[in-house]
Amino acid sequence: MNAGTDRDFQRHRIDLASRHVGVRLFRMFTAIEMVLFIPVVLIGLLGACSRADPPSRRSIAAIPAPEQPVAFVRPEPRVLPGQRGPTPDLLREGEIRLTTHRTDQRFQDGNRIWKVEIHQGDDLLASWDAASGISSRQNADRLWSPGNAAPLPAGVYSLGLPEPWGDDLWFDLTPRFNTTRSALGIHRCYPGTGCICFPSRADIDALAAWVRRGNLRQVTVLN
Repeated sequence: MNAGTDRDFQRHRIDLASRHVGVRLFRMFTAIEMVLFIPVVLIGLLGACSRADPPSRRSIAAIPAPEQPVAFVRPEPRVLPGQRGPTPDLLREGEIRLTTHRTDQRFQDGNRIWKVEIHQGDDLLASWDAASGISSRQNADRLWSPGNAAPLPAGVYSLGLPEPWGDDLWFDLTPRFNTTRSALGIHRCYPGTGCICFPSRADIDALAAWVRRGNLRQVTVLN
């Protein structure tokens, strides 16, 4: 091998070695860059995930919840302590009185509702629905026009004990004031045509128990 050929061969070997070193350095630097770059990418991804809501949460929040129906619970009517009749404790607690008055309420057929009530001091012990006079005669003369289907006149009445009246009961009422009205009483009927009329047999039986055991001997018609 001549000198020129030998020099060319040496240069060729040096060139190949340089290229081999360069490739190894390139691969080394590339690996280092990847090692440094991957954590940066991961940190960025984690940060983005922490700021964004999960898709499932976003989809749920976007759908409004259906409105729940409001349940209306009708309150149970308060049962008065003497509604079904007197008790020994109620009879011992003080003087009782019987009153009745016309209200603005009406039965389903339009007749006015009267309330017959037992009081003891300021306490209401019993209250029953009744009728007196037909609906079209509520404003008729109640004192001097007997037989006109007007309500019972206001005032104080003597009250008789309950007595049989067919299959029902009758309480005689005697006015303690001047009136031409007569044959007045409390009994079970509907509608009323001048007396105090109870539609319910259970209610008039409860009143009878109060009259008998509570020694009630008068009733006041308030209005």
